[in-house]
Amino acid sequence: MRGRLPAGAYTGPVSFSWSRVAAWVVAFVVGAFYGVAGTVAQAYMLGWFPLGLTLGLIGVVALLIAVRLLTSDRWATLATALGVMIATLVFSGAGPGGSVVVPQTPEGAFNPGILWTILVPLAAVIVIAWPESLPRMPRTADRAD
Repeated sequence: MRGRLPAGAYTGPVSFSWSRVAAWVVAFVVGAFYGVAGTVAQAYMLGWFPLGLTLGLIGVVALLIAVRLLTSDRWATLATALGVMIATLVFSGAGPGGSVVVPQTPEGAFNPGILWTILVPLAAVIVIAWPESLPRMPRTADRAD
């Protein structure tokens, strides 16, 4: 058992690798794709229910969790989140022809666009800051009931 580190133990700085940089670039592009899709879809309402916002947020959170779990790399998750947020920023403004993807709602009305721009970074912070592994409870002696 000597010489083995527990799961999630700090092993020192990670050396540079082109494959890690490529993974970050791919993660950024995939995040940008999800960001565009979520930004366009977030305004869809089904009656009173913000269906586009809900599905977009579920998709982005699932993507961030998947990247974090599959790569075990906070930086790849950060690249994904930056892709989503930059795509949201770019597509939230007025286009050259004056078209607006995220329209301003009337005063006092529910604005899913504002909620989208707040919840995506919040979800990213939670997923990125989540600990590598949670401490386990010590096992107690098995009892015969």
